[in-house]
Amino acid sequence: MKPIDGYFLIKPDDLFWRPSNFMKISNADFLERTKSEILGARLWRLPPKSASTLHRHPKMEEFYFVVEGVGRMRIGEQTLTVPKHGGVLVGPAQLRQVFNDTETEALWLIIGAPEKELEADETPDQKLLYPVDPTQLPKELAGVAWPPKI
Repeated sequence: MKPIDGYFLIKPDDLFWRPSNFMKISNADFLERTKSEILGARLWRLPPKSASTLHRHPKMEEFYFVVEGVGRMRIGEQTLTVPKHGGVLVGPAQLRQVFNDTETEALWLIIGAPEKELEADETPDQKLLYPVDPTQLPKELAGVAWPPKI
């Protein structure tokens, strides 16, 4: 992994928001234009009664920071409540999922390192990232239909 040379200024208008693959949660990648090989950072906007993908990373540590709202998260079988401007560091191999069981939007900043967990010639084994159904909702969202049908 090679560090960047110099610096990159990223302004809010530079962000490109898009829905995530599985759960259709709106997110913006802060560092995709920088080509950083060491660090990844995304904003995730969780609407009321929604959840991100249930997943884990084989090598990546992730720091979850609540920018707005109340953060709810499950790590393994534990459920955490993270206050605004609070954070959680999650180590590799831990099954994790942020979710929103409130009536107001929650905004998370999620930072991970290393950004690239695989070598360029490696094919990702989806079972490493998603050992269980990645669209599974936490018990706190029982009865909720998510992701939205498009």
